[in-house]
Amino acid sequence: MSVLTRRAVAVTGAAAVTLVLAACGESGGDSGSGSTLKISANAVAGGKNEQEAKWIEEWVIPKFVEKKKADGEEVKVTFEPSGVDDEQYKTKLALDLQGGSGPDIMNLDGIWIGEFAQAGYIKPLPEVVTQADFWDGWDQIPDSVQKLGSFENERYGIPAGTDGRVLYYNKDLFEQAGLDRDWQPTSWDEMIEAAEALNGLDGVTPIQLNAGTAMGEATTMQGFLPLLAGAGEHIWDRGKWRGDSEAVTETLALYETIYGDGLGDPLLQQEAQGRDKSFEQFADNRIGILLEGDYFWRSVVSPDTGIAPMEDRDEVVGYAKIPAIEPGGGIHGQDFASMSGGSARVLNPETDNPELAFELLTFMNSEEAVKALLDGEARITARTDVNEEVLADDPMLKFVSDEVLPVTAYRPGLADYTRVSTLLQEATAAVVSGSSAEEAAEAYRGKLEGVVGGAGNITN
Repeated sequence: MSVLTRRAVAVTGAAAVTLVLAACGESGGDSGSGSTLKISANAVAGGKNEQEAKWIEEWVIPKFVEKKKADGEEVKVTFEPSGVDDEQYKTKLALDLQGGSGPDIMNLDGIWIGEFAQAGYIKPLPEVVTQADFWDGWDQIPDSVQKLGSFENERYGIPAGTDGRVLYYNKDLFEQAGLDRDWQPTSWDEMIEAAEALNGLDGVTPIQLNAGTAMGEATTMQGFLPLLAGAGEHIWDRGKWRGDSEAVTETLALYETIYGDGLGDPLLQQEAQGRDKSFEQFADNRIGILLEGDYFWRSVVSPDTGIAPMEDRDEVVGYAKIPAIEPGGGIHGQDFASMSGGSARVLNPETDNPELAFELLTFMNSEEAVKALLDGEARITARTDVNEEVLADDPMLKFVSDEVLPVTAYRPGLADYTRVSTLLQEATAAVVSGSSAEEAAEAYRGKLEGVVGGAGNITN
């Protein structure tokens, strides 16, 4: 039983009665003055995700109501804002859905989709609305990005936005080390060769690859998982978790090479603020290569708004796709790999107005609506047509949209994922501390059996 399911089952007594009453009283059907729909998101004006909250309240709702009025239909749309911890928001949605109530449209983190689907709280879109697969917007969302709102090859929601991981590098340091300023490695060997050349520069850490538990999920998403994809495997595949497989061991062996041969700083991986320090050191020209997400470009080294701004960012900071272990060695026979995150908007399968709710859902994910949400900001969206327009003046973000998203992958949306992620962080920490890749992989496998319910749920 998942953590989410256990929480839902734990609602008993008076709380359960409250849920049932809420379910009976929150009908999205005819209220006497036309149809009513409710949108929920973990966003609130003046607080968390304010931009999204204002967009829903000030653009989506009035524009949709106006559109339906022009069609001769009176509708009412309300917004249920939240500004709480993500787990609190998730738990409330789970309880509402378990009780047969909840909003008609809700935002779910991509890593919750599978958990909600397995609990029966959400259903594939075509089971809720028969015309779901025929929305013309799907043509603007790459198949790789659609996986963000999917589980076991079924669409449960429409991706609301995404990102991508790349290799950043310092062009000036590359030039000093005798390397090409325009760099795109095609294998892990070429990545290590560049790091070895950088190792000759005083005061420079050749490569920073997030590792250890202090880095938290950054270790998994900006380190282990994109490399594992480059070694040809997903961490969860065909209903089972990946154990001490060849690809898992090879990924840990890359950590062993980097930190065992002095190409990375092992102490940085153990500090509570190690990731922030890596940002500062890169901005200070003291790290040569860094695996990070497009967040690093937008919000860390941005000369205007970055927390570690680089005035010469556009001239000095290079970016490259993460290579597979060797050409063709990545998942699906890819030459390159990445990982992405993001959220999706999902329909409540118990909505009283499925067709109208789907119309609102697709309206929220239309080209016009997505551009309105951005409000002039350059950010990667799920839609190719929007990206082509809003990223035209930002070559890095356009690079992610055009080159990285087609080869990206996503974390499994399952309850056990967070604990598996912690085990991967521990495995990398062991390697950084001196264990061999084989020893770390074997220890990870042993712990994994206890987390995912035994060896029967693990595959190599």
